[in-house]
Amino acid sequence: MATSPKQAGSYGEASIRVLKGLEPVKQRPGMYTRTDTPLHVIQEVIDNAADEALANFGKRIAVTLHTDGSVSVDDDGRGIPFGLHPEEQVPVVEIVFTRLHAGGKFDKGSGGAYSFSGGLHGVGVSVTNALAKRLQVSVWRDGQCASLAFSGGDVIEPLVIRKATAGDRKQGTSVRAWPDAKYFESTELPKGELTHLLRSKAVLMPGVTVTLTTEKTGETQTWLYKGGLRDYLSQGLAGEPLIPLFEGEGYASGNETENFADGEGVAWVLAFTEDGNVLRESYVNLIPTVAGGTHESGLKDGLFGAVKSFIDLHSLLPKGVKLMPEDVFSRASFVLSAKVLDPQFQGQTKERLNSRDALRLVSQFTRPPLELWLNQHVADGKKLAELVIRQAQTRQRASQKVEKRKGSGVAVLPGKLTDCESRDLNLNEVFLVEGDSAGGSAKMGRDKETQAILPLRGKVLNAWEVERDRLFANNEIHDISVAIGVDPHGPNDSPDFSGLRYGKVCILSDADVDGSHIQVLLLTLFFRHFPKLIERGHVYIAKPPLFRVDAPARGKKPAAKFYALDQGEQDATLDKLRKEGAKEGSWSISRFKGLGEMSAEQLWETTLNPETRRLLPVAWGVLSFDQTVTSFTKLMGKGEAASRRELMELHGDAVEVDV
Repeated sequence: MATSPKQAGSYGEASIRVLKGLEPVKQRPGMYTRTDTPLHVIQEVIDNAADEALANFGKRIAVTLHTDGSVSVDDDGRGIPFGLHPEEQVPVVEIVFTRLHAGGKFDKGSGGAYSFSGGLHGVGVSVTNALAKRLQVSVWRDGQCASLAFSGGDVIEPLVIRKATAGDRKQGTSVRAWPDAKYFESTELPKGELTHLLRSKAVLMPGVTVTLTTEKTGETQTWLYKGGLRDYLSQGLAGEPLIPLFEGEGYASGNETENFADGEGVAWVLAFTEDGNVLRESYVNLIPTVAGGTHESGLKDGLFGAVKSFIDLHSLLPKGVKLMPEDVFSRASFVLSAKVLDPQFQGQTKERLNSRDALRLVSQFTRPPLELWLNQHVADGKKLAELVIRQAQTRQRASQKVEKRKGSGVAVLPGKLTDCESRDLNLNEVFLVEGDSAGGSAKMGRDKETQAILPLRGKVLNAWEVERDRLFANNEIHDISVAIGVDPHGPNDSPDFSGLRYGKVCILSDADVDGSHIQVLLLTLFFRHFPKLIERGHVYIAKPPLFRVDAPARGKKPAAKFYALDQGEQDATLDKLRKEGAKEGSWSISRFKGLGEMSAEQLWETTLNPETRRLLPVAWGVLSFDQTVTSFTKLMGKGEAASRRELMELHGDAVEVDV
């Protein structure tokens, strides 16, 4: 009997669905925002109001929690333009609320609407609109008042423009949203988080009044800080600071600061306490980065450099003690506010900053003044030095206890292993590097204290069908096992982990097809013969870039180089350069043929530096262990050619061929 094309499970041209407008957000809201509560979609509106204040066009942000469950945000900024967009021929205010990739923040060139703003994801308030039962906008500017309303992202009340009356404000925007309950686990806004968010906006923008009104209780909270970061940190500290709070700020000024745009920089306040919880908050262009990022890493780097320099200058370090950045950072509380011209965030919720340049930016502006302050206040500097040295001694004693438990029966380490100096499992990592030339760059570029390098020659043996007692006949596998300090084992064994020498075992291969093949062979080895390493979270894949883009100066941004993992990231980088005003073809693109082509500095910056690299943890997926074994057998088994051919016939056209 003939099969109907409509039959369940059929796959044809009509099976492909193209999501348009805001449909992707409504289909997969979790990809664009937090779905536990509507806080993040309301924060997107608050962030827009804050960006106006950050650009010095507003002095007031008012948030109201209405009794009907809606939330309104009012500001006295310039007001969203409501004339027709020159290319789209649609009112601009409508575009802002209905298009995922639209907004004034993309215009970063000279004279752009926003020099500094909370990111360039381009989703913002359009996501708020997509997930709202109703959203209404009113704008005042140029002596006129414009209003329109949406439902589920669609216009239900077209734009109406009237002349402003005597009772109207001069300028500003008011947005009122009714979040749709079907997209959120709870429609209740967490009052504590909202209060903290609004208070932090006031702290970071001295002179701007921020209010929160709750209609149900009639209560209004107002925040207006003039003391800024210092007052905020002082109020939140759990204990007495060991030394006086240290605060400062620094910003690039065009010609004087190499490689940074005019206005980029950081403001900070630091405190050190001997006990109690530490308070740490960081922001990028007023966006709270609760998961930290490269700006926090820059503060850590600057802080460590300044304190270590002071300790070395005054010869305070006892013999046998080695300082690590965490020794300095572990008792530091801080509030950090960075201004970055083009921030790149991890995920749409913007909780972590990924911009590599931010590390250098913050470190460059924090280290010199802190170093100077410590040497001007030697007594306080020595108090801080004593605290840091105690932290280092405690850490070293803890790692020595682990070392004693390992016993003395240590195998002779492979001759080609370049080991690290530390014996702390929490810090140590070994990189299994493809090729001797890449191994050379990695050895020169690594952190000698915590990073070991084991170069691998050629393709590793496919160990899927190799008996365990025959594994060590292969030199590469023998060296890997001895270097790691764990013997081969099965899924139901209880291997001895007391000899484990590294907390992270990182596979580092080229970003091309051959590199992917080596990754697969090593993953096969670990899954088949070292499964407990994966189960305990010790195995990682390092992600080196495939392309480098050298970009010319554009607008306020100086010439710079960008790295891209793959073709998709390269396209996104070029798209960003075009939006920043770079002329088509003014950039140059290099493709790395392999890790061996990368200099030690490039390898460190992109792949080895824990603060800026991308390291992918290897873990069990949605398949059970037995299902995973079946999949590996099909892919790696010697007698499975027919199964692999079937897989390629089914899914071969979905693969992007790298030629």
